[in-house]
Amino acid sequence: MIVIVEIIIEYSNDNFRKHFNIKIINMKKLLIALMSIFLLVGTISAQDSPKKMLKKASKNLSKYYQNPAENEAKLTEALELVKAAFESDEAKANPDAWNTKGKIYNELANAEVKASLLNPEYLIKYPDAAQTAYQSFTKGLELGTKKGHKKDALKGLEETIGHLINSAITTYNVKDYASAFSGYNYTLELHDLLKANDAKSPIVDDAQRQEYMFYGAVAGYYGDMKTEATPLFIELADAGYDHALIYEALFSIKSEARPEEALKYLEMGRTKYPDDTGLLFAEINYYLKAGQLEILTDKLKIAIEKEPNNVTVRNTLGNVYDQLYQSEDKAGNTAKSIEYFDLAYDYYNQALAIDDKNFDATYSLGALYYNKAASYTDKINELSNDFSAAGTKKYDAMKAEMDSQFAKARPYFISAEQLNPADGNPLIALKEIYARANEFEKVAEYKAKIEALGK
Repeated sequence: MIVIVEIIIEYSNDNFRKHFNIKIINMKKLLIALMSIFLLVGTISAQDSPKKMLKKASKNLSKYYQNPAENEAKLTEALELVKAAFESDEAKANPDAWNTKGKIYNELANAEVKASLLNPEYLIKYPDAAQTAYQSFTKGLELGTKKGHKKDALKGLEETIGHLINSAITTYNVKDYASAFSGYNYTLELHDLLKANDAKSPIVDDAQRQEYMFYGAVAGYYGDMKTEATPLFIELADAGYDHALIYEALFSIKSEARPEEALKYLEMGRTKYPDDTGLLFAEINYYLKAGQLEILTDKLKIAIEKEPNNVTVRNTLGNVYDQLYQSEDKAGNTAKSIEYFDLAYDYYNQALAIDDKNFDATYSLGALYYNKAASYTDKINELSNDFSAAGTKKYDAMKAEMDSQFAKARPYFISAEQLNPADGNPLIALKEIYARANEFEKVAEYKAKIEALGK
């Protein structure tokens, strides 16, 4: 059994933890305020026009700005008013309405950041507040017919980008990769929009932009949005961004549909980061799947040097030598087959020296002897038709050697059964070994065990 090695690397971006536009106000008042900020207060008159509701929403927002701790209910009222107003086409065509909506959602995002800082257990109530603010202000910018519309929207967006960054970082850190991917993408889009309009962005240079792009790509990769993440990884690779995961990810993403292109990225990564374990194991897996065993041995030895206590790598190298042994044995290359058999035996035992209860190494040692015993079968069948004294002597000697190899395999399979009783492979092998030894009670015992497993 070949064990495919898979290394999962997780990244932390604590160094990105920046919060924008946060002013800590009176803690006692704020704690009281946050307990009720999202409760619906006040009523909205059914007779109010969208224009009137938006005007009221703006007034409530202004009062909230004056004293957030004392006027938290005003933000809630403003939110309900703007929601009601946007049920009409009139509001949807009004750039001022969109800008007002953006301001309200900016404040909701800001309030939730404050709440999270004060209480790490705080549950976010408006996870999409920053994205809604972004969409609202961009709509206000698009519909704006006056200079003030554009100025108002851009000013709001300069604040929104900080909330988007906070949202992306927060969701990434809790491994909500889908939300983090959206957050980083919106951040990059908004940065480009701000720069195109000569507005301010907290992303000061290409290096910082690429850093956010990298974490967005990683979020997409781990959030099962590999197709969407691919162009980000490619742009980073083309820009020479310094991280090995870019090449490992591109290799993984393109392996099925574009294997030649995948190999190109793997080779680029191995050249650029020769000491990176993730890329090394990706390369090992590639050659395992391709069946290029001779190339693998040196690469696996390098992996052992890097991770001397990694049982899986030693098992894998043992398995490679096991397959090379079988190949040389079939080809009749006796010297080479013996050499590879001994190497397989050695590496399986090295794995057991690290973990004496490792099922894979234990089972593989049994399989090594079992397969060696089975390799005598064809030769013995040929000799069974030779009734001469010399033929009979050869037959008896070869059968004795075969039985000896089966006997050597048996204790390893018994141990493997004890280590993992739910695996049927040791049971099947033991049933065959006992059948050849004419131990029929044992055959019946293992037949029952196999049937109990549904094999």
